[in-house]
Amino acid sequence: MSNPIPIINLADALQPGAPCSVEVAQAIRAASMASGFFYVRNHGVPPEVVARQFDLARQVMALPLSTRQALNVYASPGMRGFEIEGSQTLDASARPDVKESFQCGMDYPDDHPYVRAGYHFYGHNQWPAEMPELPAQCNAYIQRMLGLTRRLMELMALSLGLPENYFEHTGHSPMVTLRMIRYPAHPEGADERTFGAGAHTDWGAITVLAQDAYGGLEVQTPEGDWVPATPIEGCFVVNLGDMIPRWTNGLYHSNPHRVRNVHSRGMPRYSIPFFYDLDYLARIEAVPGTVPPGEQPRFAPCTAGEHLLQMYRTTYGTAAKAV
Repeated sequence: MSNPIPIINLADALQPGAPCSVEVAQAIRAASMASGFFYVRNHGVPPEVVARQFDLARQVMALPLSTRQALNVYASPGMRGFEIEGSQTLDASARPDVKESFQCGMDYPDDHPYVRAGYHFYGHNQWPAEMPELPAQCNAYIQRMLGLTRRLMELMALSLGLPENYFEHTGHSPMVTLRMIRYPAHPEGADERTFGAGAHTDWGAITVLAQDAYGGLEVQTPEGDWVPATPIEGCFVVNLGDMIPRWTNGLYHSNPHRVRNVHSRGMPRYSIPFFYDLDYLARIEAVPGTVPPGEQPRFAPCTAGEHLLQMYRTTYGTAAKAV
């Protein structure tokens, strides 16, 4: 059986109007109508930038427990800081996730309208004092990922027969999260309800994942099978979040995926996902050409902020812990 997760080469499609933009957009369309997952290579992010971010991830997740507890995500209105192991349950039918992480995002100034309005996701980052280099490097990586995800959104627009800049207005003040995750070795004797990250779909628009060499990510195909998203050197894994089916009236998919750290021979697994989740007030409704004549859209319109709030409330167990 061929790999159900295709590899898409962005080499000649990284700029608006680039020679292969339409061809790449059609490849994205095919992947989006299948599993909603694909690899990208020649994506414009130098390998040394990714390697440096992994080094940083290992350092930050090795900080003392007292530091990680003091900078807990629940102490941050924007849910920035450390997530302690067992805090999140992505699959409601499974046990709490066997993972821990540090997450940060764009640091919007206090006079930004969304900060003044008290919107969640727009709070300040919590940085550990032990790592003064962390803010600058994370912000630099965020800017790299922003450039890539915004280009992917342009290609997504082309794939739907829309102008390249169709989604531009939805990303003026995006809610983005950079997460550095440590998965301990899969517990010995664990039952079938134990996962590093339980089966879930992502909630936003686009996720770009850098994973280490061990692997462990599994993707559910449209047929219901679970297949490994094996690490490929020089590639990111890209997957669509739940906002994309809403925008495309179900034409494009955000398929479930999960993580089990069972290939590392007892070593921790690290991954670095970047979640591109749009402007808080961006309206999500079926784009032109996706609702057949005479039919109603499959999804009710909502804003990006409304959608993410509900998802966080669900998976972190209480509305009081929403972000």
